[in-house]
Amino acid sequence: MRQPLNLLLLFLQTVSIRVENLAKRYSSQWAVDRISFDIPKGEIVGFLGPNGAGKSTTMKMLTGYIPPTEGKAYMAGLDVEAQSKEVRSITGYLPEHNPLYLDMYIQEYLGFVAHLNGLTQVPKAIAQAMELTQIGSERHKKIGQLSKGYRQRVGLAQALIHSPEILILDEPTSGLDPNQVQEMRQVIKTLGQEKTVLLSTHIMQEVQAMCDRVIIINKGKIVADGGIASLQSQGQNRFTVWVEFSQALSIDDLQGLPHCERVESLGATQFRFHGHSLDLRSAIAERAKTHNWTVLEMRSESSSLEDVFRQLTA
Repeated sequence: MRQPLNLLLLFLQTVSIRVENLAKRYSSQWAVDRISFDIPKGEIVGFLGPNGAGKSTTMKMLTGYIPPTEGKAYMAGLDVEAQSKEVRSITGYLPEHNPLYLDMYIQEYLGFVAHLNGLTQVPKAIAQAMELTQIGSERHKKIGQLSKGYRQRVGLAQALIHSPEILILDEPTSGLDPNQVQEMRQVIKTLGQEKTVLLSTHIMQEVQAMCDRVIIINKGKIVADGGIASLQSQGQNRFTVWVEFSQALSIDDLQGLPHCERVESLGATQFRFHGHSLDLRSAIAERAKTHNWTVLEMRSESSSLEDVFRQLTA
């Protein structure tokens, strides 16, 4: 029995997050329905799904915020339920609705969080967290005076204050403007060089920019798990055609094409057609010929992550 036990311990040492048949039920509804996955150390993993799919519920169970109805979760080999205190000491959590004390100053708030985590070198921990999240210039402001972007950074700083091995980030760029999103992405990518990161988001560009791997959950069940390229290959029975016309058209002009499931407007003259056959290109050309439209350019595109997401969660 010793050898299998040793192998299990060795496996858990190389895995930051392990989920075994994890489930959460509210009354008769399964919010999370017996899901399983492993995340090795040092990966940034995107956790995707439509609203109500079970993402936030899963993250709350992983951080010990709520107990599971069934199943087990391990963080760096520690049982989330049986070793809750130890798990919290190695996990940083930024919830979707970032709870902050708006009347506290940034430095004061981070000091408060540091003491809650039992840190002894509080000034050093505060300085490191502020440096990583680049909020030092605002350190003497009250949190209530900060923009949404800086409040998110403060939330990330409190998740980092105790230098955790694992980061759980629920919609970390929610409500940020494009510049703030780019800055937050860079912070997370930098953190991912040393830590394991599980983050949820609705923005596919974020996943492609930051993540090594994607897990998609729908109606409480995992429907896909893999690298971005492998997931895109799952959509190979879908075809996307990008077209530019010489004149302005509307989506109504392009409805009813054979082999076309959806038309996406990219501007007055540019459109993306989504379908299930390469004959879609011939259908577009035939429509253009019938109406004397000039096609300036037409090209096929590989399935995007968004296409795969729609296909798996529609």
